[in-house]
Amino acid sequence: MARHKVEISGVNTANMKVLSSEETEALFLKMKEGDRDARDALIEGNLKLVLSILKRFHHRDENMDDLFQVGSFGLIKAIDNFDLSHGVKLSTYAVPMILGEIKRYLRDNNSIRVSRSIKDLAYNVMKEKEKITLEKGREATIDEISEVLHEDPIDIVVALDSMRSPVSIFEPIYSDGGDTIYLCDQIEDQRLRKKDIDINIALDDAIQDLEAREKYIIDQRYIIGKTQMEIANELGISQAQISRLEKNAIKTLKKVLR
Repeated sequence: MARHKVEISGVNTANMKVLSSEETEALFLKMKEGDRDARDALIEGNLKLVLSILKRFHHRDENMDDLFQVGSFGLIKAIDNFDLSHGVKLSTYAVPMILGEIKRYLRDNNSIRVSRSIKDLAYNVMKEKEKITLEKGREATIDEISEVLHEDPIDIVVALDSMRSPVSIFEPIYSDGGDTIYLCDQIEDQRLRKKDIDINIALDDAIQDLEAREKYIIDQRYIIGKTQMEIANELGISQAQISRLEKNAIKTLKKVLR
């Protein structure tokens, strides 16, 4: 979040107050009596909850200020609909609503278009999910939502999946301070099995000249189809080390095959 400074009325949200459970309950009681200042205090006192959720989206190219505003709207909806009598913490109820607003915003502004019928079902599913979360103090199951909406569970799963944002295969997923491991490092490339016979022969000869451990990693990754993590567990070294050895081996093979 340090790269995306978020301010409200010129005040850095990092310096905003975080309410205690007792303060939150007292403000809710005042708000229910019509105290608008109490409502404003609840919103301001929980903005850090929005900021904590935005950390999940820091890798995206989206404007963090925009996402903060959208997340704040979800927080306001949660505060306006929250009921102390259910014995659920505000954060438990607010988090899925904040996430829901942000995901809806990202989906609606996504280059991948989803049909209107699936969007409508996704909206209804999220609405029912939020309702059950408030009533039961836990995450709603697919079967519960299916029973209420009279929709097939598979259709519900598809609708929820449509709300997920696409992820680049070059998305960094791990770094130990050395070489970064990307999502594509975890994916088996089936195309490597379709090379013509001449290239396969040349590649096999080049592989024989690799060091024993590099040769083993290349074989397990591109012939057997194992992930870097699986190989790391077998050899008793870190996944980052596997990544470095694999890249070195590929670099050597490229030199030989040119």
